[in-house]
Amino acid sequence: VLIHTQSSRKKNEDSSNSDRVTLKKEIGLLSACAIIIGNIIGSGIFISPKGVLEHAGSVGLSLIVWVCGGGICTLGSMCYAELGVTIPKSGGDYSYVTEIFGGLVGFLLLWSAVLIMYPTTLAVIALTFSNYVLQPAFQNCFPPFIATKLLATICVLFLTWVNCSSVRWATRIQDIFTIGKLLALVLIIIVGLVQISKGHYDALRPSVAFEFSQDPSVGQIALAFLQASFAYSGWNFLNYVTEEVVEPRKNLPRAIYISIPLVTLVYTMTNIAYFSSMTPEELLSSNAVAVTFGEKLLGMFSWVMPISVALSTFGGINGYLFTSSRLCFSGAREGHLPYLLAMIHLKNCTPIPALLLCCIATVVILCIGETHNLINYVSFINYLSYGVTIAGLLYLRKKRPNLARPIKVNLLIPISYLIFWAVLLGFSLYSEPVVCGLGMVIMLTGVPVYFVGVQWKEKPKWLYRLVEKLTYKGQKVCYVVFPQDDPSETEPLTAKPEQLLHS
Repeated sequence: VLIHTQSSRKKNEDSSNSDRVTLKKEIGLLSACAIIIGNIIGSGIFISPKGVLEHAGSVGLSLIVWVCGGGICTLGSMCYAELGVTIPKSGGDYSYVTEIFGGLVGFLLLWSAVLIMYPTTLAVIALTFSNYVLQPAFQNCFPPFIATKLLATICVLFLTWVNCSSVRWATRIQDIFTIGKLLALVLIIIVGLVQISKGHYDALRPSVAFEFSQDPSVGQIALAFLQASFAYSGWNFLNYVTEEVVEPRKNLPRAIYISIPLVTLVYTMTNIAYFSSMTPEELLSSNAVAVTFGEKLLGMFSWVMPISVALSTFGGINGYLFTSSRLCFSGAREGHLPYLLAMIHLKNCTPIPALLLCCIATVVILCIGETHNLINYVSFINYLSYGVTIAGLLYLRKKRPNLARPIKVNLLIPISYLIFWAVLLGFSLYSEPVVCGLGMVIMLTGVPVYFVGVQWKEKPKWLYRLVEKLTYKGQKVCYVVFPQDDPSETEPLTAKPEQLLHS
């Protein structure tokens, strides 16, 4: 049965379960942890130490920034845990903001994410992957940009096919590559600890560690935190696939509480390992810290580091595809994107149209080429969305105090996060007003699109017929239908507060 319009969808609400399909719940606790860890650990830990040290000005302060950066992510993730079990729908920030502040604010987050943020991030990670894979073949020069783009495109296409074919395959890839990433970092940590046991820890002595190369300022410390935040980004991605998590009210918070402290510990120990064998000057002069580390200490096994980075980024691409496609799926289900994107494959139960949109957008960004400039523009939007979402938690507490909350964090947690967020955002605006301004412009271009595409209900009939025809053709090509909602999982989002007092 092909259900190809919104009206058709309503007519078929009473059809039997055999005619309907639903998203499969195949993400257990281990896979949930793998999604968080796999999305956080990408290329950041192999690149960001240089930026953190440069702005912190000393080894000791840079290590404090890494620990505190993990602590701030923990505060944010605890807030997202409450939102995730209170509003148990896939889509993360978008679903929460739409429910709390209304369609326009949610659409602006969705618009900037789908248009630029996630395709650009995917493109950058894919290019990093292909650079490290091709580097051994071009030892004395950089790989040709055409070859790098081609391999990046092949990687994105392959992982899109995997995600379209099976949720289980996608989660298994995430599990395996997350373990590979952790093993690579554990190798760095072990080698570093061996160096420390041999007495090579001059840069870590307190008398040396807090020797500043420049006078520390609030602005420079804020920029150091921004560099560390890049390496920690992805901590909220499990909330994008809430509906596919087994027992989300239990496993969502558990995965968050396990993963974020683990990543913080690994990141801090990795940086300590770097400083056990590299002087601050050597680290600052390196463009790939882990590769330089491997060349100094691993000898003939130095090839392990480039491969580790390649595996890390490959898993990152898979994680971003998996989660960003669910954002498109959630936006279409709310009527903010074409309804075809809210459909899933009749047999595989995967959101194929949403995955194809993410894939096509990423390939287009790869063809444009200026990905790093785009990343700078949308980083501001990324941090803005975190603050708006957590502010929504406080607003929801006030407006719907009787709403069932399986997890209820202390109010000091979101307030502390928002204070830190406001300071970071303020210094970002002060230090890079043009970049932040362009990010806002990209976001605000969604306002006319929202009023024309969503709010304008009396569109010409020929336009409705065209959309219906295209949706029907898309369904036939992708073999997709609307999924069946699971009332047991979505009830807290739609039920009235008084109905939830004793749930």
